[in-house]
Amino acid sequence: MVSQVDAALGSMMSAAAEGGGAEGGLAGFFKHGGVFMYFNLLISAIVIALVIERTVFQLTKYRVNSKEFFAQVRKLVNANNLDRAIKLCEAGNGGYPTLQLVKSGLTVANRGADEIDAAMSEKISELKPAVEKGIGSLWSLANIATLVGLLGTVSGLIATFAAVSSGSISAAERQTRLAAGISEAMSNTAFGLGIAVTCMIAHLILHNNSKKIVHDLEATQERVFNLLAISQRGQA
Repeated sequence: MVSQVDAALGSMMSAAAEGGGAEGGLAGFFKHGGVFMYFNLLISAIVIALVIERTVFQLTKYRVNSKEFFAQVRKLVNANNLDRAIKLCEAGNGGYPTLQLVKSGLTVANRGADEIDAAMSEKISELKPAVEKGIGSLWSLANIATLVGLLGTVSGLIATFAAVSSGSISAAERQTRLAAGISEAMSNTAFGLGIAVTCMIAHLILHNNSKKIVHDLEATQERVFNLLAISQRGQA
């Protein structure tokens, strides 16, 4: 059996060295990988779409410099110009979450500290889920891809041992089937682990960015609340 496996591996290495043709490249990789490769191909497409969507969301919706924006709002509030401060928050059609949070406090600035705190707390509770949306599912997708790859590996090993134990086929046919089974097993393992590693790296980056965004929202909420509370006491 060992000699047959060695012969199959040698055959695979020779085919890889020759390359080219219809069996080479990405098409050959999926062809030799079997049906489970296509399940993982679907998972990889979902992962890519999710990572792109989350990256675009974080880079576009939270590109506001909160400290610089707060400095502008503070000048307007200290000048008792709340209307202009609210209009400033409506820049970009009010699509930026940080501006929405500040606006929620400014619109109730004359109703007391409790109203300000309640309005901003409600708004930030609406914004947080959107920041963290979909990021946690990357871990699940990593596990699913690994398990699907493992299924493909087991399927390839079953085919390999079936080829070795079969006595009704020629030695050349047995070697061909043995090489195909090993190729299927190795391809599924590599593809599944590759997707899993990609998911983990993407989760690490996106999760850290989301934590920074949530921290920035909470810091902005505290700064705006303190500003409006102090301003209200000064007017009283």
